[in-house]
Amino acid sequence: MSLTDAAPDAGLIKDTTTATFRQDVLTESAKQPVLVDFWAPWCGPCKQLGPIIEKTVKAAGGKVKLVKMNIDDHPQIAGQLGIQSIPAVIAFSRGQPVDGFVGAQPEGQIKSFIEKLVGPMGPTETEELVAEAAALAEEGDAAGAAEIYGAVLAQEPDNVAAIAGFARLQLDMGATDQARRIIETAPADKANSPAIAGVRAAIELAEQASSVGDLDELAKAVEADPANHQARFDFAVALNGRDRREEAVDQLIEIIRRDRKWNEEAARKQLLQLFEAWGPMDEMSIAGRRKLSGLLYS
Repeated sequence: MSLTDAAPDAGLIKDTTTATFRQDVLTESAKQPVLVDFWAPWCGPCKQLGPIIEKTVKAAGGKVKLVKMNIDDHPQIAGQLGIQSIPAVIAFSRGQPVDGFVGAQPEGQIKSFIEKLVGPMGPTETEELVAEAAALAEEGDAAGAAEIYGAVLAQEPDNVAAIAGFARLQLDMGATDQARRIIETAPADKANSPAIAGVRAAIELAEQASSVGDLDELAKAVEADPANHQARFDFAVALNGRDRREEAVDQLIEIIRRDRKWNEEAARKQLLQLFEAWGPMDEMSIAGRRKLSGLLYS
């Protein structure tokens, strides 16, 4: 797959004029929503938006149509609608404007905009690329995954799924600082989204694991003194750093069983950070939450 620009499909995407606007937009919107893209040849963001919105409209499979109007040649309609900045996209349904946005938008946001009008669509090309990159990373092809993530982010720098996936890829390769730099590029309004928060938690756990000491020495310390909660806590952090997740959970559960209030409930808080880093649907998150609930509410 690629991120190449899409050429307009006959019937789904067309240019309109002041004279044909009524037929192309008002009449046609009785059949399905029609998006009107107000643009001009001199407008840089219009050139960015055009290929993306065309591709997304085509992906909707006929549920929506796109009409493009050059406001330099046909300023009257834009003036009547009070459009003062371009690119501007207005959605018409049953002959009436019902929604819209101004400015170039990434594919994911345009998809969400269209889905508000017509219901769920299939995955976009970008979403398929991110899924492909994640699959390559899972298979151990870090270079292939990095190439795809880089291509996606070159087109959509604020794509949260790609940012999170690329950062996790760097983290898995041991490039913790690079992973943190990538995460910091997430837009402010998405900085606490589950995907970003999960990778951030994983980065913090990796940094913890690098500072707690030797795994074998920690194991010996716990064996020598089972009541040494700090040693057991550090042992759990180190186990997770080695991807021995179930053992890490069990060590933290043991601290809670012995003294749940120890160090301001540090063991419970650490478990929650593990679950956040792994993701809510991860099998070990589910199993760990079950163990924690069984202990706290038994």
